[in-house]
Amino acid sequence: MGNQNQNQNLKKNEDYFSVKETTPNISAGRVISGDRLPTAFDLVEQMQFLFARVVRAKDLPETCNPYVEVKLGTFVGQTKTLEKTTSPEWNQVFAFSKDRIQEPLLEIVVRDKENIESDVIMCRVASTVCEENDDPDEIIGSVVFTVYDVPTRVPPDSPLAPEWYKLGDQNGVKKLQGELMVSVWIGTQADEGFPEAWHSDATEASGENIAHTRSKVYISPKFWYLRVNVIQAQDLLVKNKGGGGGGGGNNNQDIFIQGVLGNLVLRSRPIKINANPIWNEDLMFVAAEPFDEPLQVSIEQGNFNKHECLGSCMVSLKNVEKRIVATPAPCVWYNLNLQTHKNNEEEVKISSKLHMRISLDGGYHVLDEATNYSSDLRPSSRYLCKPSIGVLELGIHSAMELSPMKKENRTDAFCVAKYGPKWVRTRTIVDSLSPKWNEQYTWEVYDPCTVITIAVFDNGNLHKKSGGRNAEMGVDKRIGKVRIRLSTLESDRIYTHSYPLINLQPPKAKKVGEIQLAVRFSCPSLLNVLQTYAQPLLPAMHYVCPLSIFQLESLRDQAAAINTLRFRRAEPPLSKEVVEYMLDTKQNLWSMRKGRAQFFRIAGLLNGLVLAGKKFEEIRIWKSTITTVFSYFIFLCVVFFPRTILPSTFTYFFLVGLWRYRTRPRYPSHMDMTLSQVENAHPEELEEEFDPVPSKFNGENLRKRYDRLRGICGRVLSVMSDLATQGERLQSLLSWRDPRATVLFILFSLVAIFVTYFVPFRFIVLIWVTYLLRPPRFRCFDIPAVPHNFLRRMPAKSDCML
Repeated sequence: MGNQNQNQNLKKNEDYFSVKETTPNISAGRVISGDRLPTAFDLVEQMQFLFARVVRAKDLPETCNPYVEVKLGTFVGQTKTLEKTTSPEWNQVFAFSKDRIQEPLLEIVVRDKENIESDVIMCRVASTVCEENDDPDEIIGSVVFTVYDVPTRVPPDSPLAPEWYKLGDQNGVKKLQGELMVSVWIGTQADEGFPEAWHSDATEASGENIAHTRSKVYISPKFWYLRVNVIQAQDLLVKNKGGGGGGGGNNNQDIFIQGVLGNLVLRSRPIKINANPIWNEDLMFVAAEPFDEPLQVSIEQGNFNKHECLGSCMVSLKNVEKRIVATPAPCVWYNLNLQTHKNNEEEVKISSKLHMRISLDGGYHVLDEATNYSSDLRPSSRYLCKPSIGVLELGIHSAMELSPMKKENRTDAFCVAKYGPKWVRTRTIVDSLSPKWNEQYTWEVYDPCTVITIAVFDNGNLHKKSGGRNAEMGVDKRIGKVRIRLSTLESDRIYTHSYPLINLQPPKAKKVGEIQLAVRFSCPSLLNVLQTYAQPLLPAMHYVCPLSIFQLESLRDQAAAINTLRFRRAEPPLSKEVVEYMLDTKQNLWSMRKGRAQFFRIAGLLNGLVLAGKKFEEIRIWKSTITTVFSYFIFLCVVFFPRTILPSTFTYFFLVGLWRYRTRPRYPSHMDMTLSQVENAHPEELEEEFDPVPSKFNGENLRKRYDRLRGICGRVLSVMSDLATQGERLQSLLSWRDPRATVLFILFSLVAIFVTYFVPFRFIVLIWVTYLLRPPRFRCFDIPAVPHNFLRRMPAKSDCML
């Protein structure tokens, strides 16, 4: 009875955190042809808005400070105030959701601001106007429209031309001095004025904070790896060994190279003092176009804490050679700044030189995401990039049952989606636990074995005090995340599902809502998609001239930091919390939960061997006579007919693949609570997982040892994850998780049946060994073979890990 109740609870829990199919009211079914990107909003429900564009005014009274109020029922939007002008120009758009229209009249009022405090956009709810300002500003005139008579515009129709309207009194009867140019129409979220419009869903945001409610598209900068190969220095004027440093004669015994690019500082290994030192060491940076920041290279004497500069030089990255092959860049002698030394009361100037190779390596792909969840694998140089193979379309519908994220039991939710260099941000729906966005975005796809990431956040910048660009940003709290691997999607099929949002925070993980998405991956040519499975996952430079694991991790942190700085300068900015959550910058830190989850992944792979051993023991002890006799008969067939081993094996693969087609996955994969070991995680383990580095616990020595242990365990965790991923990729060959790859493997098995049957086994082994031992002159590059490339593209259960 207890086991039955436990199984029922487990099933109920799985359903609670499972993906559910939805049936939204969308007008899908459009066929894509050619290379043109789709523009129709056919993956989201159509929402109608009443748009009002306030362009300009003329012939207003002199010495007035005009601004415009757009009022519809209880919603009031306000333009910025222009000081002392008779012909102001605003060119602002206001959008009112048609579902919330309660009044039949749209009133556009021109007012005269008496006291100008700031020249910013203001918006507020009409019911609070009188409370904030008992003496309203003087009305210059107004224009009134009847909502039912407003024309409807559907893109790709041209925008509605604005017209001049005479300003009337408050009753709209008497015509006053001045005219106002406006246009009013009913449109949808496909309207080009929709992203920049003031929305009635964001009435509580005011001033500069209104920008944080708008939907935007961001493009991350193009990254390059900057390789600084420091070879040697010449004619250095070193300081006295016993001077400086303030800590004895040993502090000045070493010299090292220091490279500075932007906010990043890298140092070479220290070597003993020498007038002509030799390093021959690479310093790797991440540089972002347009390469405005110069590279500063200096030679330092001392230790890493206290050191003196022996000479430096500045290198403009715009003049650095860009290379796309493994051929080393030419060596260049750089003159360091002149050094002055007093010798017998005479100043002697010595010019030192530094021998370096500096190049921008465009043959690599700069990783800024976790490798398992990469959304773009193209090299930095556009000359090596291949054409796109398809289009990814994402419709962000709505969220349901969101948990309150603020003290006032409210949530101001917005979504961020990332694929490749393109980031998108939806508009913020203020004070709603079931927001509806219905926004659609598209991306070009260059590799199907990539992942799109969608996350929901609570906007923390709506009520902060205005302070200009230098004001501190609020904290955008994360609500949940969804990852979708494109290779698990069938071509031209629309996936409409509701995904649970799981927030993993101490003391436990909990479901904080659901998000409804519509996804479609379209490819004009299936052959182009299948060809990518035989190609290396990363550009050739990663295999010809590989980077170490430590270099890749350091460079990834650099790219994430540059993204954070660039997006903070956008309008509206993306906060640091958003960028780090989207890029999984802290995924390699150790935690007991992750270690336990990776262990059970590996144990799950070994279950097959354990079951085989148990089955053999049952056969040996004659637990079932029929099974033992049949197994011995199979053994005799293998002994006397060894040529049937490979055909039988591939026949088994072929039949199992066909059999599993009936039970193939129908839904995209999502976070698995059981696989992630979230249900059994202790609150102390989660506290450890989210403990920052350096640790917040007391005790200096304890903290250092603890942080060092976490770093080492993070490496072990990565190795465990890689081992589990390799085994799960083998299992996914016949799982139909990637339908195209499973079809290719089944067809390969079918062909292998006949090849291995008619070709003797010894000839197959001879050809295989001969190919492995072929002379180096017959090998082009050390690029992985086709089977290796095919296997690396297989999906694994890491897609379902929190």
